[in-house]
Amino acid sequence: MDTRRQLAHQHGHFDSACTSGRRQDGARAQGRRADVFGHALDVAQCGGKHPDVKPLSGFGSAGVLEVVEDLRGDTFRAVYTVKFAGWLYVLHCFQKKSKSGIKTPKEDLNLIHTRLKAAKQDFEDWLSTQGAP
Repeated sequence: MDTRRQLAHQHGHFDSACTSGRRQDGARAQGRRADVFGHALDVAQCGGKHPDVKPLSGFGSAGVLEVVEDLRGDTFRAVYTVKFAGWLYVLHCFQKKSKSGIKTPKEDLNLIHTRLKAAKQDFEDWLSTQGAP
């Protein structure tokens, strides 16, 4: 596995090259929510926006997005960013526990902010290795 692919795996981001293959085996193993999340990420990698995706409030723009999936009375969310040209970073996936109504819990928002900062640093580090255009 090359270094960039290892880094992508470790940090939860993916190169945005659109591939035509489907991840059916993994989606079946994880059930419907994995299928919805995986499909939404595939669509984002190809430059589109899945119908179940919406901007996550509190981040100032549509650069941080979330997919919400309700399944048998439970709510699951996957949060990702497309702020960095050509890269998609998955910032957090979690089951929403109803502590504060429909709001995302503060602990989860703090984690998303921390991971967004790390994604920005990772992207800038990667850019610095690419040389000037």
